[in-house]
Amino acid sequence: MLNRMLTIEIARVTEAAAIAAAHWRGRGDEKLADQAAVDAMRKALNAIVEMDGLVVIGEGERDEAPMLYIGEHVGGGKSWRIDIALDPLEGTTLCAKAMPNSIACVAMAEGGSLLHAPDTYMDKIAIGGGYAEDTVDLDLTPQENIARLAKAKGVPAAQITACILDRPRHEKIIAGVRETGASVRLISDGDVAGVIHTADPEETGIDIYMGIGGAPEGVLAAAALRCIGGQMQGRLVTSSAEQKERARKMGITDFNKKFSLNEMASGDVMFAATGVTDGSLLRGVRFEREHVTTETVVMRSATGTVRWIKNRRRADAGE
Repeated sequence: MLNRMLTIEIARVTEAAAIAAAHWRGRGDEKLADQAAVDAMRKALNAIVEMDGLVVIGEGERDEAPMLYIGEHVGGGKSWRIDIALDPLEGTTLCAKAMPNSIACVAMAEGGSLLHAPDTYMDKIAIGGGYAEDTVDLDLTPQENIARLAKAKGVPAAQITACILDRPRHEKIIAGVRETGASVRLISDGDVAGVIHTADPEETGIDIYMGIGGAPEGVLAAAALRCIGGQMQGRLVTSSAEQKERARKMGITDFNKKFSLNEMASGDVMFAATGVTDGSLLRGVRFEREHVTTETVVMRSATGTVRWIKNRRRADAGE
């Protein structure tokens, strides 16, 4: 089991990254915003003195990322052996353009509990909790998945809304969803938040997430759903021999395998996200004359706890 003190520590990690990124909000420079978030998150992770953390989902592989790379150890101790999946700035474009739903997020789990996924694409489908197992499936058409979900909810398809990344590769999926009478909410970036939104459709208006996005983001989203309840499947999408080889090095040899929610994130899992820009999940960072205000959500699978933390600190205060 994870140490309960991580509930506070994980919130500090995402708050630090969000504040750093928010200084670059709306300035049009994705790289500088992302780098600020990475630097702040790494510093905050290394300040957790009892944690021996292994980055299993990070900013890239060792030869691609100078810090928070896959395989990097963070933290200052050996007491807590932790797997870490992270995205210091989920939605870099959203932050650079001051658009909604940019967040800083981290998942932590017992050692060996998170899928080691390469930095490739993943085909995903997700819905919230309370439905029969395998209500939806990656191998079904969009039309079949919408029909199954509508039946499970006891509503007509016209009352279903699907969240899909706005990409040319999703034209057939979008057309298939709309063919059923269901509606589509297109997002430009931020598919971790998109998946999380399926867990509370009454609040977010999102019933199902589908489409191809990043594999690292898929693991982060799975960690969140493990905490708050839901169904999810993911399948790697590899387009080259080099990508397949990277996956093999991480222990993945079956490239047609559908990973279930528990296969992507098992055991005791914690997930935290802090808003960088305002969104339907979280409010963004607020810079006031003398204070900085953040909004963070922290979830834990072992207890099903969801904590909403509104933090206000002096603008000149340290971490």
